[in-house]
Parts: sequence; structure tokens; C-alpha cells
Amino acid sequence: MNTVNVETLKDIEQIEQSTPLSANMPYTNTYEAIKQSALKNTDKTAISFFLSGQQYTDSKDISYAELLNNITKAGNFFHSIGLSDTDVVAFFLPNLPETHYVLWGAEAACRVMAINPLLEPEQIRDLLNAVGAKAVVTMNPMKNLELWGKLESIINDLPETKHVVGVDIAHYVSGVKGIAAKLIQRSHRNKIKLSAGKTYHNFTTALKQHSGESLLFNRQFDSDTISSLYCTGGTTGLPKIARRTHQNELFNVKAVQLSNSQVLNEDLVVLGGLPLFHVNGALVTGLLPFTIGGTVVIATPQGYREQGVLPNFWDIAAHYKVTTFSAVPTVYSGLMNFSTEGKDLSSLKLGICGAAPMPVETFKAFQQVTGIKILEGYGLTEGTCVSSLNPFMGEQKVGSIGLRLPYQQMQCVRIDGDKIVGHCATDEIGVLAVKGPNVFLGYQLEHQNKGLWLYDEEGNKWLNTGDLARQDEQGYFWLTGRKKELIVRSGHNIEPKLIEEAMCSHPKVTMAAAVGKPDLHAGEVPVCYVVVEAGAQVSEQEFKTFASKTITERAAVPKDIMVVDALPVTAVGKVFKPKLEMLEIDKCIRILAAEIVPEHKIDVVVEQDSKYGVMANIELLSCNEGLKETFRKELGQYTFKSQLH
Repeated sequence: MNTVNVETLKDIEQIEQSTPLSANMPYTNTYEAIKQSALKNTDKTAISFFLSGQQYTDSKDISYAELLNNITKAGNFFHSIGLSDTDVVAFFLPNLPETHYVLWGAEAACRVMAINPLLEPEQIRDLLNAVGAKAVVTMNPMKNLELWGKLESIINDLPETKHVVGVDIAHYVSGVKGIAAKLIQRSHRNKIKLSAGKTYHNFTTALKQHSGESLLFNRQFDSDTISSLYCTGGTTGLPKIARRTHQNELFNVKAVQLSNSQVLNEDLVVLGGLPLFHVNGALVTGLLPFTIGGTVVIATPQGYREQGVLPNFWDIAAHYKVTTFSAVPTVYSGLMNFSTEGKDLSSLKLGICGAAPMPVETFKAFQQVTGIKILEGYGLTEGTCVSSLNPFMGEQKVGSIGLRLPYQQMQCVRIDGDKIVGHCATDEIGVLAVKGPNVFLGYQLEHQNKGLWLYDEEGNKWLNTGDLARQDEQGYFWLTGRKKELIVRSGHNIEPKLIEEAMCSHPKVTMAAAVGKPDLHAGEVPVCYVVVEAGAQVSEQEFKTFASKTITERAAVPKDIMVVDALPVTAVGKVFKPKLEMLEIDKCIRILAAEIVPEHKIDVVVEQDSKYGVMANIELLSCNEGLKETFRKELGQYTFKSQLH
């Protein structure tokens, strides 16, 4: 295992110069990588799983031997029902050990597609049909869990789906309650009826019926063999479906491990609270630890959303001797509500943060109170998961997304169409482009690949991330804005277009523009500006009621809907959304000032800064330093950049 202590960009370059990439990539597929790790760590705990945050000590521990055995059985099961290389197994499941068996077993036999179980049935239907999923895996019918009901409501609209696989959970319930749970689950299963041409399988029974000794089929893998299909680009409508390869996934977890090998090694105990339908949950709290002999603590089927996890987080970490966890900013913010006094945090070395910007004050306060170092990073599904990360041993630059990963190129560039016409100078803002073995093959639907790729003078293909960034003298990257118009709410991407199309379906709306509004808890929430027909009178409440009925994903329903005479436009007549985003920042600052410094006049200018992107310049007149500092700290809890004079 590479033991270079990464502190600077030069250390990353040393890794690249001292060891060829091929030496760090000895396996052709994810199954083989997990298998070789499992053979070295047979009796070690691979997974600890508990059902409730309140009863976190009541866990099921799964050894590496069991993990490999069950993944192998899953692969053999999928092969036995006739699935081959290009067929797709789709799953929408909570976080369970079985989710890992399905995920990695399906990758061994064919391809896997991960679907957000919170999506509406119609969205799940469209995704399944978009990839022609031959098998679908979800939870068996259960009280208080709607997943089977979602599948049942759409099953006759899935012409390509031949196999439905149900997962049980009752065997994780102990004692008398467990016996009752098994009986109830059996009674629910007995009522399952599927239409002709579709076969039901119980996953627990299937695993018992298949061999776990070795895969009973031979499969050839190359650099372009697709492993997984993950959704990206929005929580409403039909998200884009990213096609990723075994080599993408293996490279990405290895590069992340090499970038921080001091803490990401065989001693790793990672708390898994992020959903396994998301690339971060699957790779950072799945494939990465499994390939290096670490342990994954699956914190309930609902992850961080389970009501007992955050209140008991520090005790959970102490009990399992957790060394690392990965979370979005809202989790870090939520943990600040629970005291660390008297808690044993000695095992916790770091927290990894991604998916959304971390407010500066939250960052500082969390580290100060807990002593746990936060490593901010950056990545996207199209880049497999992670593209840059702050080094554990290096200089901590709060707000930076860190250094590029080893063996992957990352540049801020100037572009003309799909041509890279120049590389940005130090601290010059440009389009963030990525190239390397982690970059995916493209989207499932070819027309969605338009504008995705950039080409340099040598003809090399780069991924256009759609983000704007700058790189400082030490090689650290800093995001300065999103060229994409995505609204990121608590780490979830919301496509403004889908909100706008819904609002424009209102008979009195002629134009609509959705942007993100700064939010203390979620980072940002969607709001929408609408232009109505001349003389039309529509209240905000009427629009909100319409939006809640028209937009199926609750997270995308606008918090505020403002009627305006006209939307700001560019010289060519395109809606200029940065103006609306700046307006929302201005409003946020003025509301905050009215709460904290109501007696003082405030001047606010929100503008595009050449170095930092959108920047709010604020002046409090005749205000003492004590109040200014209080106001400054409150401002720092938001993700937008600001300077208080």
C-alpha cells in the first residue's frame, strides 16, 4: 500500500512519478477487488448493521468471508435467472447489507442501476424503462414502508422487466419481536401476485439456494465494461443516467485512498449514513473500505434521516470506534445540536464533506467544538464520485475543495464552444474541466451528451463539469460559481427547468425562472419568479398550491413564488439568472440585519468578483465592533461569499 503522506500537490506528483497507474490498478472488475480483500481479511468485520439509532448496540456483524459469500451468491442468482453482461438489475432500497450484496453481485454478473426510493412511482417507471431493466429489486411488502406499493403500481407498465426481487428485513429483528416480524412478513409475501410474464423471487431464499464458493460463470472485462448506472442532474422528472465502468469505480476509490492513505487504510471504520443509491454512499462508504479491508457501520436503513442517529451519533462513533464518516453540510450542522461533553471521540480522525458547499462558520464551529478535522472535497457522478479532496496532513484552507486526486487531471480553462482555448492563470476563474480514468462514458441518452465534452489542442477529451473555479498558487481549487443552474438543497440537485416548466403550465403564467435562495439549514432552497399575463391577478398562495400539486418531488416545490413585471435578460434576450440569485442574497442579508442590527443602516452590493465569484459587500454604518462580529458570524453560516466592512 502506498504510504506517501500527501500534504502538497508535489506529493501527489511524487505518487504519480514513483508508481505507474497500472501498479495501483491490478483488478479488472469490482468483484475481483472485493474478493482479494476479503481473502486477506476473512474473519474481520466488513459490515456492522443496526436497525435503530436508539438501539445502536444491537447490531448484526458480517465478516469479510460472509460478505464475499453473499455477493458471490447474488451474482450467481442474477446469472441463474438469465441475466448477462448488458442486462440491468435496478434497485430501490434503503441502506441494508443486502443492498451491498445486490449492488456488487449485480456488477459481477451484469450491470446495476441505483434508484432513489423517495422518487414517485412514475419517475421510477420512466427510469426503469429508459434502461430496459430486466430485474428490479425492492423491499417485500411491509407495514409503514411504501416501496413495494410503488413497484406494484407501475409493474404492468414495465414491459422489459421479467423478474421482481423482494428483500426481507425481519431477520435483523431479535427476540420475540423478530419471530412476529417474520410471521407478518411471510403473510405479506403470500399475497404477492404478479401479471403473466413476470416472476417473483425472495432474495433471502435465493441466496440460500445458490453457491457462494465462486462465480459459476466466466465474464470478460475491459476498460469500457459498464458496471453501473447512476442518476444525476435533478430530483424531478427523468434525471440523466450516467454510464460508469468498473475501471472508473476502481480507479476512483484507489485515488481517494492514495490521497489520504494515513487515515484511509485497513484501520478504517467508516460510518455509513448516506444513501446507497448515491455515488458517495456506494463508493466512499462501500467499495473503498471493502477493497482495503476496512469496516462499514451501516447506521440504520434510513441512514442519517433516522430519528435516533444524530442524537446518538457520538455514542455510536465511540461504540464502533468509528474513524471516519462522510456527510453533507446539513448533517454537520445538525450534529452541533448534540453536546460532545463526556463523549469519547478519540477514534474519530476526520469527517468528509461534499455534495454541497460547507458554510464557513459551521466548518469552524464544528472543528472547534469536536476537534474533528473536516476534509472538504468535490466530485460529480460523471467523474464517478470524487475529483478533489483536501489532504488530511496538509494545510487546511477553509472553503477550498482541495487538491486534485492522483493520476487525474483537473484544470480551470477558457473555452470557445467545445474547444479549450487556454488554461487559466493562477487565481483566474474559468470552467472546471476534468480528465482521467474516473471520467464516465457518457449519458444513457445520447442527446444529453451535448455540451458535455471539451477538447484541447491535442484532441484530448475533457469532462466539462459545468462549474466555475480558480486554482491558487499551492494547487488548491476554489469553486466560484455554478455554470450549471442546479439548485443544491441539502446535497440534492434540483433542475430549475423542471420547476419552470411546471409553473409555465399555469394558464396565467407567461415566463418563469427558478433559482436558489440562501437557507441556513439546507444551503439553498428553490424559489421562483414568474411573469403573468397582462391584468392577471394571482396570489402567491394560489401559485404555491398549484406548484405543490404540479411538481411531484416535494424538495423541488418553491419556498417562495414572486410575481414580477419582467425577468432580467442578457443582451441576446436570455434570462439572466445570476441577477435573481444576487437579489436573493441581498434579501437574505437585509432580513438578517433587521433581526440582529435593526437600529443600524446597512448598505449591500452583491456583484461578480473577478477572483471569488459572486460576492456580497456589506457596510454597517455607525455599528460597534461587537455587533459587527456577531453579524459576521451569522453571515458565515450561509454558503454565499461575503465581506463585511
